[in-house]
Amino acid sequence: MVLPLDAAEELQRELSHMGIPSDVHEGYGLALVSVWVGLVIWCDRERFWWRTGWDASRKRTIYAWHPVLEPMRAAHRVARRYTDVRASSSSPTLVAGAQPCR
Repeated sequence: MVLPLDAAEELQRELSHMGIPSDVHEGYGLALVSVWVGLVIWCDRERFWWRTGWDASRKRTIYAWHPVLEPMRAAHRVARRYTDVRASSSSPTLVAGAQPCR
C-alpha cells in the first residue's frame, strides 16, 4: 500500500522531470500536488485525481483519475492538463490595492 504523501512526492518528481514545478501538501489522510491555478492533484492510498472540467447539464465537476501505482503515466496525463490550463488562463492580475513585489 502506498502512503498518500509518498505518492504525491513521486508524482512531483515525475512532473519535475518534465519541467513542471509543483508543491506538495499533506493532511487529513490525503496529499495534494499543487501545479497551477485550477490544477491540484489529490492523492489517497489508491489514486490521483484532478479536476478536468464542468458538466453544465448536470451542474457537476468532471474529474480524471489514475492509480498511484503508475506515477509516471499519471504525470504524463497531468502534464497534458497543465498545458491546457496554462493556455486557457489569463495573465495574473493584482488584487485591488496590492503592489507588485520588487
